[in-house]
Amino acid sequence: MFASLSLILRILVAWAAAIVVAGFVWSGFFHGMDEGPGWVFGLLALFLMITALGSCITHLRRVSTLAGRLDAATLSSRQRRQIELPMDAGEAFSLVEQAIKELPRVEDIESAAGSLQVRAYVRRVDPYNGRPPSRWNLPARWAIKRNSVLATVTPGQGTSSVTLVFEPDAGVWADLLAVDEGSNYENAEAVSRAITRRVSEQRRDEQAAAEQTATEKELSVARLNLLHAQVEPHFLYNTLANAQVLTRTDPPRADQMLGHLIQYLRSSLPSVDESMSTLGVELERTKAYLEILKIRMGARLALQVDVPPALETVPLPSMALQTLVENAIKHGLEPKPGGGTVWIIARAFDDHVTLTVADDGLGFGQGSSGTGIGLKNLRERLRLTCGERAGVAIVSNFPSGVAATITLPRDAREAIHAA
Repeated sequence: MFASLSLILRILVAWAAAIVVAGFVWSGFFHGMDEGPGWVFGLLALFLMITALGSCITHLRRVSTLAGRLDAATLSSRQRRQIELPMDAGEAFSLVEQAIKELPRVEDIESAAGSLQVRAYVRRVDPYNGRPPSRWNLPARWAIKRNSVLATVTPGQGTSSVTLVFEPDAGVWADLLAVDEGSNYENAEAVSRAITRRVSEQRRDEQAAAEQTATEKELSVARLNLLHAQVEPHFLYNTLANAQVLTRTDPPRADQMLGHLIQYLRSSLPSVDESMSTLGVELERTKAYLEILKIRMGARLALQVDVPPALETVPLPSMALQTLVENAIKHGLEPKPGGGTVWIIARAFDDHVTLTVADDGLGFGQGSSGTGIGLKNLRERLRLTCGERAGVAIVSNFPSGVAATITLPRDAREAIHAA
């Protein structure tokens, strides 16, 4: 209440002082300095005072409707807002600029990205529907038509401070004689809401992206577990079936095969649930696997390994090496009379590592046909664990057989940690 009475009293006193000064001027021009201003001037003065009081009452009612309260901050024709944004200066500047552009009746926008400032002007509501007021309606013709908006972004450490100033497009004298009917308060609240909405939308989008990333990661882990579960039983079923046959035909060799199987399982089962291993671990496991096969194939199977010790720590999906060796033997060497040799070769380059499993078997179109599930699963596991640059390439070996090469990026370790 005190703020409202203070505003009304200030406006009326300012108009009264202006009318007194005008009265002296009127007397000097029309009646001389010894006479009063006259009844015409008195009526004009009364009209101006009533108009000023009406403007104050209109201002109070509109501000009360907009803000729900009346105090010095809400009644002021010059509004200031300070907003802290959790983003860098460039992003904050773009956000504030867009928020100001969304104001109704905004015009003459001046944007300076270098100085991080935006200035604009907002037309006040026109009660004459775009038509100029009557020439006799002096208060309407002299009224302030626009408000100005000035936004300044101040950079900080990971945050930005935005200062918003809303004021009439006129000098300080306007505060003594005129009110803005809450238009600057309305603009200040509108821009503040627009900035808050945009920040909320941005945070909601970031949260949705994070949730989507987490969901995709969980899906990738589930797919990896499924693909890995499809690899282990393949070898176990074949080995147990062979051991079952040997128990009837060659019990000593069956006992030897089961011993190697126990050794294989001892090195494999502790990490059977892990999707990633190393080249050294996978090489040891594959050698145990080949010892089992040698019992069945005898001299028909030979192995040559060329893996530098420095590459044994290279990350590799579990069972990846054994999958290629299984394919080489099953589709290349087993159907070939006299068998052949399997080569395991690893090489390091500037930005990638290659692991090649080659054989001198029957080659493409000559050996037993397969479903391709093992290689398909291997490609998918490489993509999910080592990134899009990892993959498998299969070509003909010279003079016979097939060579399968796994390519791993040198930064696969970082990709695995990120996954």
